[in-house]
Amino acid sequence: MTAQSFMDLALKQAEIAALSGEVPIGCVVVHDGAVIAQAANRTLIDRDPTAHAEMVALREAAQKLGRERLTDCDLYVTLEPCTMCAGAISYARIRRLYYGALDPKGGAVDSGVRFFNSPTCHHTPDVYPAVGEDKAGTLLRDFFKARR
Repeated sequence: MTAQSFMDLALKQAEIAALSGEVPIGCVVVHDGAVIAQAANRTLIDRDPTAHAEMVALREAAQKLGRERLTDCDLYVTLEPCTMCAGAISYARIRRLYYGALDPKGGAVDSGVRFFNSPTCHHTPDVYPAVGEDKAGTLLRDFFKARR
């Protein structure tokens, strides 16, 4: 599968989140070319402020592999990760991060605090922005437009 194919799976998770009233963000974790975890935002459903799609998917991947270090895994997420998720990605030692839409307000990779550039960051994945950016951005804009 290609990076876009994996991002398409993350976008399907984002659509699931939107149908549940959650902010439409989806994520997949890939190991050896296969999806081992996928998640949608679950903060409202779980009543858990840490239940971002990335956090849920990282937990699932770690459980499936039986280890907390995911050094040979790639993460695909529809929106630039926030500081919390960037920290978790770093601690998990994710190999590659692919994200869709840029998040100038809450992002922490290429926006905001730029977490991976911080001297206190333990691990920096290879970062590939703007994969599926148009679809991800449209999904988010439509979701928030309907709420206003």
